[in-house]
Amino acid sequence: MKYSTVIVAAGKGQRMNLGFNKVYAKLSDDRTILEHAMELFMADEDCRQITLVTDAEDYYHNIKGRWPGKITIVRGGDTRQQSVSNGLDTVFTENVFIHDGARPFLDKESLERLKKTMETEQAALLCVPAKDTIKVVINGFITETPDRNTLMNAQTPQAFRTSLLLECMAKARKEGFTGTDDTSLIERYSDVKVRAVEGSYANIKITTPEDLKR
Repeated sequence: MKYSTVIVAAGKGQRMNLGFNKVYAKLSDDRTILEHAMELFMADEDCRQITLVTDAEDYYHNIKGRWPGKITIVRGGDTRQQSVSNGLDTVFTENVFIHDGARPFLDKESLERLKKTMETEQAALLCVPAKDTIKVVINGFITETPDRNTLMNAQTPQAFRTSLLLECMAKARKEGFTGTDDTSLIERYSDVKVRAVEGSYANIKITTPEDLKR
């Protein structure tokens, strides 16, 4: 199954307190978070293009000498959703995977499960069962405790038929709606069921300095 990957890496990462985009922080092997996030897609022959939504100057400054032919760089938007939309403008394949640039630990097995799922589905995402009990809190008070057996933590990549995501993005833009993730647009603006695919607890998103110590 051929696909394109949009890697969203335009955030400020203010909770990291680095003073620069966190995807350019280096891990223990002296490679950046972004390089790790790109790695599986770079090696996968089914991935026909990679669009990085990031500042081009930052990329050239931090990842010198790495400019393979299937990489395109586009500027980010005011929101993550706008950044994804900017990346989608470059996509030429039937399927697109949206991945967080701050998720450097995606494993090949999870990616292959997602690809296999997209042979028959129109939308899917990696997720893992919630470990903690979740509380719904309104105005400082607990109002509900959902059944943990029905809850999963969403991850990326999230995968779509490109035309479906573009259609739902357009509807969201017209309504002024911003989703919490990309699959939320499919849930809101289409009748397509989003398939949950087994991910890995190791596929964390680097958000705080503590995450770099894992």
